[in-house]
Amino acid sequence: MTETLSANAARRIALAAQGFGRPHPATAGRRQVRDLAGRLGVIQIDSVNVVSRTHYLPLFSRLGDYPREHLEAEAWGAKRSLFEYWGHEASLMPMETQPLLRWRMARARDGELWTGLARFGRERRDYIEQVLAEIERRGPVTGGDFAEGPRGAPGWWSWSDGKRALEWLFWSGFITTKTRRNFERVYDLTQRALPEAVVNAPTPDHDEAQRRLMMIGARAMGVATLADLRDYFRLPADDARARLGELVEAGELTPVTIRDWRHQAYLVPDARRPRKITAQALLSPFDNLIWHRDRTERLFGLKVRLEIYTPAHKRLHGYYVLPFLQDEALTARVDLKSDRQAGELRVQAAWREPEADADTPARLAHELKRMAGWLGLSGGVTVAGRGDLAEALEAELRRA
Repeated sequence: MTETLSANAARRIALAAQGFGRPHPATAGRRQVRDLAGRLGVIQIDSVNVVSRTHYLPLFSRLGDYPREHLEAEAWGAKRSLFEYWGHEASLMPMETQPLLRWRMARARDGELWTGLARFGRERRDYIEQVLAEIERRGPVTGGDFAEGPRGAPGWWSWSDGKRALEWLFWSGFITTKTRRNFERVYDLTQRALPEAVVNAPTPDHDEAQRRLMMIGARAMGVATLADLRDYFRLPADDARARLGELVEAGELTPVTIRDWRHQAYLVPDARRPRKITAQALLSPFDNLIWHRDRTERLFGLKVRLEIYTPAHKRLHGYYVLPFLQDEALTARVDLKSDRQAGELRVQAAWREPEADADTPARLAHELKRMAGWLGLSGGVTVAGRGDLAEALEAELRRA
């Protein structure tokens, strides 16, 4: 018989799988950063720096006040454990994942890319080969080294042909990020940029690579639907369906029924099943826990939408909104901005959610102060006054 789980039990399994419910380490070093990156499997990268660039935030939510330099060293240092490629979106992933994504690189070489870049790859292959030869001759380069030349239409972000060639080569696996300077990628040939052991690691066949990717996602989620499992590494729909059947047949995933979930779910057999989760954390809008909006609604009963690209007058909660995880519920949302000139973390809006309680303002205030300190904003936290939680939050910050 198929096991049936309550929605609350599924939520606790998911939170535990994502690294919530454990005390923060007294001191978070590089080992803790590596371990958490391995647990999550993927850390999304995004350039928006309103509060902090998003790749720093999932670790802060789970480890507490860790030095951001540790992540930078693991991602872009001389002895790094992470590499960049298209995982969920642009992502940091453990080095050992690189061979599992070579099928995606091969498909990119065959033209399975978004339309504009695929067309560029077909029409300008000679030019792309020249850029690759120049990198081989010159060594590490940036987009600025190839900034001259015709620029595309606005939908191309006004990229030069050189930038398009670099992006095609990156997608196709010929080059990768060696490091970053002021957040700008520094590219080099993959065989020079990555450790020899990774470059020489055997390439698993297409199906095995996808099964392993799906299991990385499954372990990071604990319990998930087919749509969830597909989304974690953005697998093609037909491939994901086939790999799921193979994993179930092999006993690596167990079908379960979750009350109030419309679709069949799948459980990692050895997933932790805590009876209670105690946690409080501000979540990046790109955090693994909430990036799949349909899954977020199933887990927490809330619609969480990224409103960065929504016109200002149509935004419900704000520009860069971080949900607040309070134990097993999302109890608030705050629209935050790091005012680096004033040295303040600004709460531009604060909103209650249905599961907010009398402790929410104090617990949220604590997390905001901790975030301000971690970001080096010595002026602390200020509240603008917008939102139905703003007054209580401001009072709590004054009291503290």
